[in-house]
Amino acid sequence: MNRNYLLIALLLAFIGYAGWIFSDTVTPYVGIAEARESKSNVQVKGLLDKSAPAPHMEGNDFLFVLQDEETLETMPVRYHGMKPDQFDEAYHIVAIGKYRENEFHADKLLIKCPSKYESAKQ
Repeated sequence: MNRNYLLIALLLAFIGYAGWIFSDTVTPYVGIAEARESKSNVQVKGLLDKSAPAPHMEGNDFLFVLQDEETLETMPVRYHGMKPDQFDEAYHIVAIGKYRENEFHADKLLIKCPSKYESAKQ
């Protein structure tokens, strides 16, 4: 009987630990205003701000300005890495990271390009 309780306790402890680890990997989608306030990693989706200075490399960082589609609010993004291949054709850009030092520091960029199937639908 005691062995069953021990197995159940170990199983519950494992499930609790796995849930705690998994919760750190979840990064919610937020708008630019929420990204500025967040203390943890978030995902921000937007468009390249065409009225801002052109995207460019600064040392090992790629810099550009992201614009919220709905509010038109803008935010400078600093991505530590090279300019993604499909960046110039991007329809949407998703930056994953944290806001600090008056800019969004992205660990990852997801580039969403118009699909070749989109033109086939229309």
